[in-house]
Amino acid sequence: MKIAYISTYPPRECGLATFNQNVMRAINANFPERKSALEGGYVVAINDSDSVQAYEYPPEVKYIIRQNHQKDYIQAANYVNTSDVDACILEHEFGIYGGESGIYILPLLNRLEKPLISILHTILREPSYVQKLIIREIAEQSAKIIVMSKRAVEFLTTIYEIPAEKIQIIEHGVPDLEAPANNPVKKLSAFKNRKVLLTFGLLSRNKGLEVVIKALPKIVEKHPDVMYVILGNTHPGIVKHSGEEYRDYLKLLASQLKVSNNLTFINKFVTEEELMDYLTAAAVYVTPYHNEAQITSGTLSYAVGAGAAVVSTPYWHATELLDDNRGRLFDFKDHEALANTINELFDDEAAMQTLKQNAYEYGLHLRWPVIGSEFIKVAQEASNKHDFRDKILRNSIVDPEIMPKFSLAHILRLTDDTGIVQHAKYGIPNLKEGYCLDDNARALIMALMAYQRNKSPEAFKLLPIYLSYIHYMQTDDGNFRNFLSFDRRYLDDIGSEDSFGRTIWSLGYLIGCAASNSYREFALELFHRSFTHFKALKHIRGMANTVIGISLYLEAVPSDEGMIKELIRLTQPLVEAYEKTATPDWQWFEEMMTYDNAILPLALLHSCSITGNEEVKRIALESMAFLDKLTLSNGYLSPVGNDGWYYRGGTFPTYDQQAIETMAMVLMHFKAYETFRQPEYIEKMFLSYKWFLGENTLRAPLYDHETKGCCDGLLPTGINRNQGAESTLAYMISHLTVLKAFELEYEYNKYGQGLEVC
Repeated sequence: MKIAYISTYPPRECGLATFNQNVMRAINANFPERKSALEGGYVVAINDSDSVQAYEYPPEVKYIIRQNHQKDYIQAANYVNTSDVDACILEHEFGIYGGESGIYILPLLNRLEKPLISILHTILREPSYVQKLIIREIAEQSAKIIVMSKRAVEFLTTIYEIPAEKIQIIEHGVPDLEAPANNPVKKLSAFKNRKVLLTFGLLSRNKGLEVVIKALPKIVEKHPDVMYVILGNTHPGIVKHSGEEYRDYLKLLASQLKVSNNLTFINKFVTEEELMDYLTAAAVYVTPYHNEAQITSGTLSYAVGAGAAVVSTPYWHATELLDDNRGRLFDFKDHEALANTINELFDDEAAMQTLKQNAYEYGLHLRWPVIGSEFIKVAQEASNKHDFRDKILRNSIVDPEIMPKFSLAHILRLTDDTGIVQHAKYGIPNLKEGYCLDDNARALIMALMAYQRNKSPEAFKLLPIYLSYIHYMQTDDGNFRNFLSFDRRYLDDIGSEDSFGRTIWSLGYLIGCAASNSYREFALELFHRSFTHFKALKHIRGMANTVIGISLYLEAVPSDEGMIKELIRLTQPLVEAYEKTATPDWQWFEEMMTYDNAILPLALLHSCSITGNEEVKRIALESMAFLDKLTLSNGYLSPVGNDGWYYRGGTFPTYDQQAIETMAMVLMHFKAYETFRQPEYIEKMFLSYKWFLGENTLRAPLYDHETKGCCDGLLPTGINRNQGAESTLAYMISHLTVLKAFELEYEYNKYGQGLEVC
């Protein structure tokens, strides 16, 4: 069996790097016929540098990912997929991968065509939104999740809602070494004729080493031959930003407590063989971490494996590993309790030896070859069950079961008696930004769709709020303002053409789908009052939105000849823009693709459904196909990012991806399916919708299952966690459109014809 290992790797000084190397060696140790590590697979190493030459890696490192270079992750997936490995093992820690909380790892995992086993080294009890979605997505892509403690299983099942059957405990491995007969460490001056307390690992303030130093005066008083040895370098990241500030602080503290002669620093990164010498030469091993949030500690595992007498604070891993009298615990930051515990052990040699013997015997089943055999079983099982065709099928079939339950919770949170607040800080309404016409027009459409679906009383109560906002923003001459402050002051005299067009769209939709005749009459009044401003529109997106509104109006009032002429007149500039700009390799309306792009083909689809104009239909289909090729060719939606636009002949901007782009794609494909009844459109519609659920460039869901809102965008480093009205309404309109499409498809397949859809 050959395995690709994705992680940091020596000579990078990192606990995960050492662990990854040990896992690889442990697995290979179970195949004695192998002459080199390369026969068992290779390593995809993560660099903390922009240079691929930052470290002199050994031959088993075949591919290097620069932490903050997104393309490296995609290329690494391609490298693994085209190699002859049978499975992949991922070491996961939030800090070693790029993007917010390491989110760059998700696109790599989603593209893997090999079975994946993921080892989670950090599982937080209170994860951030992004951290939680990363762990859940890793679990979704993995055949098995490996953790090292029972508490980790508890967290994953209860906090992250990962099925228990997908999780397996494989404890942290330890070196397969015995104490040397002639231990060279005992000859060192710090150890010779001394009772040694030992701590090892990379130094940082969260290790709590000052607690041991504060305990030293009381220990030295009874046992003056005590020496506290701190073995290890300062963490490289800390050295880079703070130098040796922590080490200097510890030295100063020892001096102030007059125990400098009982403290020794050995500032080096030791091999495992050397470490075993130190551990077996020490009297007591101490881990004085400051808080309980330590799900796994490799240093603690090594100490137990070496048969050391361990004294520790009760962090999560320690409470499990030191159970059954394999060690002693003292409370966090309690140097008095630590001193008492150490003195008790020094005064009771039998108790000390019992701890050591219990630890040694338990450590036998933690030795790396034993651990390696467990990983082999997991990898073989994953490989035998894996079929990448199932993964492709699972990601492509339209499946309503994966859709979250529809909820108006966040919309109700954003809506007051004036209208819907346009922005939010995270999931909390940002009242400072007030209201806008665009969002209240979208909100009216959403509320109508929700009410039409199941006669929702909540949605019905929202209708007059959004409609009255639109009425309040209409000027005496029939135009519309856009922005309103929280204290109901107008903030502009005339709104944008986009906001005008979206309002006409919402009114046209209301006229056709009104909950009562009074709503329809009100909408007709507002619609007709605005008619004189149709001729003033100059920008194609304002026209496109208005065309959609007029088309919806004409579905309800087909006899209005004047409005049909206006529809034809407003459609013509879109046709002319396309004919002026389009070429065989650029089938679009402008020299660049900017925002809300799918709204342009969508408008033409609506127009030709009313007029039957074949030229308009041709342009709609050509431009839609061009947009699909640009944004759906990777097997998921990657809309034109708002960070730079896409100019003809230029570079496609991946970020900042916005939810309204996705909504327009969903609506465009739904209208195409409604018109032409071709299954490819409903599949593309659902593929676009899944952008909200994580089928996107970062493999990160934007829909928030807790707030029932939608995040504001997909950024290069992660997700914009604000959940304003525009993005949330875009999600909800898309969600309701998909549900409508399912029903339409069912009826069409059942009866051989479509039903009229409101």
